[in-house]
Amino acid sequence: MTLEQRTDTDTWDPGTSVGATATLVAAARAAAAASPDALIDDPLAKPLVHAVGVAELSRWADGDIDDEDPDVQWVLRGFVDLMAVRTRFFDDFLQDATDAGIRQVVNLASGLDARSYRMAWPAGTRIFELDQGPVIGFKTSTLADLGVDTSAELHAVPIDLRQDWPAALRANGFDAQQPTVWLIEGLLPFLRPDAQDRLLDAVTELSVAGSRLGAEIFVPPSRELMEPVTRRWQSSGFSVQPQDLVYDEDRSDVTVYLNAHGWSATTTTMRTLLARHGLSRRADDPLFTNNSYYTATRI
Repeated sequence: MTLEQRTDTDTWDPGTSVGATATLVAAARAAAAASPDALIDDPLAKPLVHAVGVAELSRWADGDIDDEDPDVQWVLRGFVDLMAVRTRFFDDFLQDATDAGIRQVVNLASGLDARSYRMAWPAGTRIFELDQGPVIGFKTSTLADLGVDTSAELHAVPIDLRQDWPAALRANGFDAQQPTVWLIEGLLPFLRPDAQDRLLDAVTELSVAGSRLGAEIFVPPSRELMEPVTRRWQSSGFSVQPQDLVYDEDRSDVTVYLNAHGWSATTTTMRTLLARHGLSRRADDPLFTNNSYYTATRI
């Protein structure tokens, strides 16, 4: 699929289009969790990837990233490092928010993220996961079949985030009068720039003072950098390329936008996260140069 084939009404499941990137992320997260001195603990990523059934991603989720092609190994290991520090960043962000007493969590474009199940949530925590129906239905049923439960009150909301998701959220019991922690991981570049602004406006409207927001802007590696990996993926029938699915257009800087709309926001670069966790050898890696992470508190 190319960017020109993206439309404002396109759909996907965990094995196609934008949905396949959620499986790719879960595979990298599984490999990161299995690494020596792992920064994260995610025992559910691997079975979710296997359930999707993309052979190449299942192999990666099994930790098989040592490859005779050094260019392939370099890219795959880079993705594993990325997912390790990114996942740790948002895990810590959510932990800090619930430690501060927030008991309402909204995960926008939740994909195959299993935080609702794998993290220990304080009593009374309600979590709302929003994503396209085939994606959220697949994850919910797969984890139910595995007998996995959650310590939170979980509401799975099947909705396209380009539609009236605030209405769907309210219809499922969301309380806009309570402080909320918002997770916007791996989403914004898949939206057109004006849709990104509308989404942030909607989050602002639904957030009382003290609410928190964590978000990310990622820039997929170039076609040239990804070529050794995509060539291998395509030989096994997996043809999705993340760089073809994002809208590579000028968009609002998230921190600047939020600071102008009632939030106090800060930016953390990928280089900072890598250095923080002893991965400074990758800090100048073209895979990571332009990724940024944001946290904000509603004033």
